Amino acid sequence: MPREKGEKVVATNRKARHDYLIEDTYEAGMVLSGTEVKSLRAGRASLVDGYAFIESGEAWLDAVHIPEYTAGTWTNHPPRRKRKLLLHKAEIVKISHKTKEGGYTLIPLKIYFSDGKAKVEIAVAKGKKEYDKRQTLRERQDKRESDRAISARRNLGD
Repeated sequence: MPREKGEKVVATNRKARHDYLIEDTYEAGMVLSGTEVKSLRAGRASLVDGYAFIESGEAWLDAVHIPEYTAGTWTNHPPRRKRKLLLHKAEIVKISHKTKEGGYTLIPLKIYFSDGKAKVEIAVAKGKKEYDKRQTLRERQDKRESDRAISARRNLGD
């Protein structure tokens, strides 16, 4: 029985939803060393430049920055290294076919602990063009304004 229950988010990639159109998301385990786990438990990680890829039937996470553990010694890990992702074979094949179509990439959305185990949520995503980003921002702003107008109308008592 795990000591921890629930989900504890360590790091999120907020810019990913702005820069990419998310198609599918997958939960994957990560192969980590001991000092990496301790550093993640301290809440330290950055997904800014991170990406994932499929190589010879295995999923890998690269360029994710997990800083060295402060109380670590010579056994500390390199902060940016390739980390193996643990996915089912069928999921790897599905992701591989999708990314080979062209225009699709694998990006990490968040790193979290689920019942004490380190997990990463990866997404099959397509890059947005600049006008798509502006359109999304415009839609969000229009929705916010309409919600404000409805709320103001409701508060007037009509």
